[in-house]
Amino acid sequence: MLPQEVLTSLPPLLPEQDYLRPFVPTVVGNLEFRVWKNQLERIDEILRMSQTEAAFVRLSLVRQKEREKTAAADEKRLVHLLTPGEQVLFQRRASQALRCMLVRTLTGEGLRPFARHLAESALLQWFCRLDRLDEVRIPSKSQLQRQAELVEEPDLRTVVTSLLETASRPAEAGRGQAIGLRTALDLDAYFLDSTCVKLNIHFPVDWVLLRDATRTLVKAILLIRKRGLKRRMQEPQAFLKRMNQLAMEMTRQGRRSGDRKARKATLRAMKKLARVIREHAQRHRDLLAQRWQETDLSKAEAANIGERIDVILERLPYAIRQAHERIIGERQVLNEEKILSLYEGHAAVYVRGKAGAEVEFGSQLLLGEADSGVIVDWELVCGNPERDTQLLKQSLDRYEAARGGRKPAAVTGDRGFDSKANREELAGRKIYNGICPKAPSALKERMRERRFVRLQQRRSQTEARIAIFKNGFVGAPLRVKGYGHQNLQVAWAVLTHDLWCLARRPHQRRVEAAVIN
Repeated sequence: MLPQEVLTSLPPLLPEQDYLRPFVPTVVGNLEFRVWKNQLERIDEILRMSQTEAAFVRLSLVRQKEREKTAAADEKRLVHLLTPGEQVLFQRRASQALRCMLVRTLTGEGLRPFARHLAESALLQWFCRLDRLDEVRIPSKSQLQRQAELVEEPDLRTVVTSLLETASRPAEAGRGQAIGLRTALDLDAYFLDSTCVKLNIHFPVDWVLLRDATRTLVKAILLIRKRGLKRRMQEPQAFLKRMNQLAMEMTRQGRRSGDRKARKATLRAMKKLARVIREHAQRHRDLLAQRWQETDLSKAEAANIGERIDVILERLPYAIRQAHERIIGERQVLNEEKILSLYEGHAAVYVRGKAGAEVEFGSQLLLGEADSGVIVDWELVCGNPERDTQLLKQSLDRYEAARGGRKPAAVTGDRGFDSKANREELAGRKIYNGICPKAPSALKERMRERRFVRLQQRRSQTEARIAIFKNGFVGAPLRVKGYGHQNLQVAWAVLTHDLWCLARRPHQRRVEAAVIN
């Protein structure tokens, strides 16, 4: 279904009356603040004129109703329908959640620092619609975290597509462009490139995975035992202390004569200790599942602790086998079979051979941008990286599906996207092929085409766009945990980035002011 069709089918919003809001104080003599304020004011204008904010709130309302139906089915009760007053309150909170997420992504702050910054700044309170004459209620860091999950990744993709469609709409006679741009966006030229998004994991050392597993399991066991649910075992802290000692022994052993044998002996001791801790964690997990009602834990909290243990219990045998193969067996393990993190199971080895980043550990990210710099399409790959040649067709399918079958006029990428299948695919879709050929002779031949040369010159800016997006919006490394949350965070970063790009483009109000002056 097209984004416009999705938005048309959503329930309408109820009218709401805004609170009395104070003026933002005027700050004189600070150019940086004035630029920042103008940028937020322009983003606020785009959100309202493009109906992006209304679309987000309507999608949030649909997701909230779905969550209520699921909760009612689990608890075997009737579905609670929102009253008009409750819906108006939810609409206001959804609008505040959208704006808080946008400005937090713009600043790049964590949850706690941003919560403090939001409480201190009158400008941010105005942008997030939190300023009131009677009182100012600032969301806590936990509320800010929950705000990001009001919608899902497909919803944000719909919002981004709708925003870009509005920005690319030509100006109407007597009315101007839909969001006040001097010239509408041109989405015909499509530039693709892939990169690696680093995840928040330490360097994947095999024996360190055993230490990580021990820490997680021991902490979970302590949580369970504090609630009075105990199985016979030594003090959990003793296991943690012993594993830390073995880790320090492993660290001290270098590459001197005899160290190889000592490393193997130390790893055998770590393996034995990890298996003992695994059995204790299994027994405590089963005890918690049977008797959690006797504790002060809620069902969700008990399930969270059990899930934390289950993840480690599932992956620990593979981590032990991997450490055994590499250290004791001295055999190579394929990248596709490696475990890089016990907590980010989808993390993969990304070999690019670039200076300063010959090997990276994270997730593959495909970005497709237009000539104006806005990001049109993206994909965060779960698991091992795919070939760029395979990602091209998937991206074109998403591009056309989101725009009702409209195709880009030209597709440009580096030589990693070049293949016989892709050349035939572009020819079959009647799209100009601006991808750099792998064969030097073919590249020499194509350099005679003016259009190809111009597209390749423009493609050089895509590398800079990727750096801006990764360092300024997504974060390096990506802080959130789990592929689902990371995929959602990338979608938030795309929406924020595109609004930032549109706010920087010349718009009608500035042009008229220049003419008057």
